Amino acid sequence: MNSTEAPRQEAPARGMWPLYAAGFTTAFGAHGIAANLGGFSDDAVTSLLVLGGLLALYDGAEVVLKPLFGSLADRIGARPVLLGGLVAFAAASALYVVADSPGWLWAARLGQGAAASAFSPSASALVARLNPAAGHGRAFGSYGFCKSVGYTLGPLLGGVLVWAGGLRLLFAVLAVLGAAVAVWAAVAVPLVPPLPKARQTLLDLARRLADPVFLAPTTALAGATAALSVGVGFLPVSGRAAGLGTVATGAAVSVLAACAAVVQPRAGRVLDEGRLTARSGLLAGLLVTAAGLVCAMLPGLVGVLCAAALIGSGTGLITPLGFAALASSTPPERLGQTMGSAELGRELGDAGGPLLVAAVATATTLTYGYAALAVLLAAGPLVVLVHRPGKR
Repeated sequence: MNSTEAPRQEAPARGMWPLYAAGFTTAFGAHGIAANLGGFSDDAVTSLLVLGGLLALYDGAEVVLKPLFGSLADRIGARPVLLGGLVAFAAASALYVVADSPGWLWAARLGQGAAASAFSPSASALVARLNPAAGHGRAFGSYGFCKSVGYTLGPLLGGVLVWAGGLRLLFAVLAVLGAAVAVWAAVAVPLVPPLPKARQTLLDLARRLADPVFLAPTTALAGATAALSVGVGFLPVSGRAAGLGTVATGAAVSVLAACAAVVQPRAGRVLDEGRLTARSGLLAGLLVTAAGLVCAMLPGLVGVLCAAALIGSGTGLITPLGFAALASSTPPERLGQTMGSAELGRELGDAGGPLLVAAVATATTLTYGYAALAVLLAAGPLVVLVHRPGKR
């Protein structure tokens, strides 16, 4: 433990729930709007190219800004960055509600992505700072559970809101949600002052990020996110090719999200109880996820459902263990920077997984696309998990 930091007791629930709500907010905002842009906003989304640009704005802002805001959280404290990001998210959402024009939709979406880049890594850093190392598994499991709920409910509730009142109603709900969580966090989340730290050069940062202690769990998190994105995006395609209806393919995606949500808190609890190590858990999670992608190669409903269950379970196992490993191996004064960089790795996996599968599927078939990602994930443990990702 760092000598400048007093021993930490487990944070009271009232201080943790706003952080979990922040995780839900970024997930709900990302998927709720993304899933409904193409079908309900013909005035703003006039072509597939425009739709792709709007979808890329949110993720692109996160890729660029998350490491920067993570470092800022280390410098001035994670709580101010968390609150500022939530307020900015509410303001960006309200912008489109007031303006209601295609041009302002681009500005609002970019603002939401930039704001999420601030409060998402700050929330992760606070989850680590406010809990002892022995409780990181449970804490990150609960945080991941709430994000999974946001990813699951976003397309469904977002679709209902857009159906009832258009895209402006969805943005209005997100504005209220961001403002409410900001007020809640301001009241309930305790002040966590920044810790003194030694000066760090760019070379020092590069060495730390290239260390297997950081690289192994981050690579596992990126692989899990890649598989999750592929499952959500391509399993419905496989279902339709097998003659399944939209209800069946939608149920498969729901199974994936539900398995990920259910497994995460349990995985964190098992880690904290010492019945599982981060290294073995990440290894098992990658192999289970790869097995799910192999099942996706099988035709029919059984293959789709088995793939959804295994991909969801594997990613649900990886996510809390990966973040707990990063938190336990990072100096407390660098947690924001580490979480921001790890989130960057996840965003790259989120984009890279579908691109890899799509490229292989274009040259061959979707079956070979699944196989390519499965091989990559199965080979990963032999390469990046040779070293322990972090001592518990």
